Formats: sequence, C-alpha cells, structure tokens
Amino acid sequence: MRARASEPCSPHGENGKLDDETEKIRTRLCRLVGQAIADYRLIEDGDKVMVCLSGGKDSYGLLDILLVLQRRAPVRFDLIAVNLDQKQPGFPAHILPEYLTGLGVPYHIESRDTYSIVRRLIPEGETTCSLCSRLRRGHLYRIATELGATKIALGHHRDDIIETLFLNLFYTGKLKAMPPKLRSKDGRHLVIRPLAFVKESDLARYAELRRFPIIPCDLCGSQEDMKRKKVKAWLREWERDSPGCSDSIAAAITNVAPSLLMDPRLFDFKSLNSTVEPSSEGDVWLDEAPTVAI
Repeated sequence: MRARASEPCSPHGENGKLDDETEKIRTRLCRLVGQAIADYRLIEDGDKVMVCLSGGKDSYGLLDILLVLQRRAPVRFDLIAVNLDQKQPGFPAHILPEYLTGLGVPYHIESRDTYSIVRRLIPEGETTCSLCSRLRRGHLYRIATELGATKIALGHHRDDIIETLFLNLFYTGKLKAMPPKLRSKDGRHLVIRPLAFVKESDLARYAELRRFPIIPCDLCGSQEDMKRKKVKAWLREWERDSPGCSDSIAAAITNVAPSLLMDPRLFDFKSLNSTVEPSSEGDVWLDEAPTVAI
C-alpha cells in the first residue's frame, strides 16, 4: 500500500494566509498545546525538542503547531524532526525528507530494520504493535542522546490517553493512562506529549485542511490492537449516547482524589482518624442537609 502523497505544504496557505476554518482550528490547537506546555512545563528555555515524526496525522500536526509556537513563545527552543524508517514493505522513504526540506526544518532519518525482527519473533496473525513500539522506543532514546535532545515529543493526543486509561482499567487492573511528561527508566530522557489536551477529530480535520502527505500506519500488515479497537468503539458509542462524556473523562484524569480511591500507597488510610477540622475531600454529601421538596 502506497502513501497518499501530496505537495508538501508550508506553514502558511496561499500567499501566507490560511482560510478561516484552518485558522480557527490552528488557533484552538495552539491554545491547547500551549496550555499543556504551561501546565506541565513541557518545554523550557534552551530546550532542544526532538519531534518524533511517523508520517501520520498526529505527528504532522504536532510538528506544525510546535513550529507556530516556536515563533510566538516567550522562550527560545530548537526543534529537530526525527523519523525511524523501520524498513516496512512499501514505505515511501522519499516523502518525509521532501516535506521537511520544503519546510526548512532540521531533521534526521534513521534506518533500522526492526520489521524483520518483529516478523521473526511474533507468530503470523498476532498483533506486532507492542514489540514494534518497544524496539522503536529504544532507538529513539539512543538517537535523542546522539542529537543532544533535551526532550522527546510524541504525538499522542487526548483520545489516546483516554483509551489507554480504559485499556488499563479493563485489562490490567491498573488505574493509569499516558502522562503528559514522563522520565525514562534510566532517568536520562524526558518524553513529552504536547497534544495531551487535543482531540483526535481536530487533528484529523487539520491534517485534511493542511494536506499533510500522510503515510499509512498499516504498511507492516499488522492488524490494529483489537482491545484498543473495542475501547475506541465503546467510547464513540458512549459519546454518541451521552454527548460530552469524553470531556468529563479527560477532566477526571486531571482531578484525582486519592482519599476516595483504595490505594494505600497514595493515601494513608491506616492513620486516618476523626477530626473537627474540615477536609477538602471525603464524603461531603453525607454532611449535607437533605433537600426537602415543598
């Protein structure tokens, strides 16, 4: 399967201007990405941010918005786009270099045949995404060190984070998702997700309007993770039946009350005693006087 190629687009539209819809979505994306950067201190003065570019809509959108913010931000930071060519059959190796050269963005293309490794280790018909992702992550950490990058920016968006929350809830017995900022196990790298507040639908529409030269993600022939596919379908159905529930779930991830869960590592239940001092948490509804209908 070949990529849907188009002429590389510049950060601007015709004559340096964007149409109204594109400008509106870009403004929203810049606001949300800027909010995530400020809330979690994702990018700081002097950072060299390695933007991982797969050729999908999310990573294209991430790079595009970071380029806009780079011109506007009160802090100075550098960007370098990095793509890991994993030697998947039919991968159009010319598209990203041509696109990035047209933008004038510094970039690095790394060629590593992880595809053959995955095919050798994973039985035919099984999902290869997990092993592929682990191999890719190891190479990206190494590349970040070689390039002197202080941050590694990934294109995971709000929908990815919510889906991961439910995947862990349903299948691993853990209440966790994807954090906006993560330190690698060896402590040497900081991974950031500037799209943490951005909806996938906005990124999809923005990619259409900007005519990014999308490279399909299924060149390896692997099927999408069936569990994630189910969760994505459930969330779509819930949003259709209860509009706004995805917004509520996203808000809940940033509004956690450890004393109202059951993890003793997060809250010292054993030492909890009665007190006359008011608490910001607890079963406040038990203390409220019932409303009497007249």
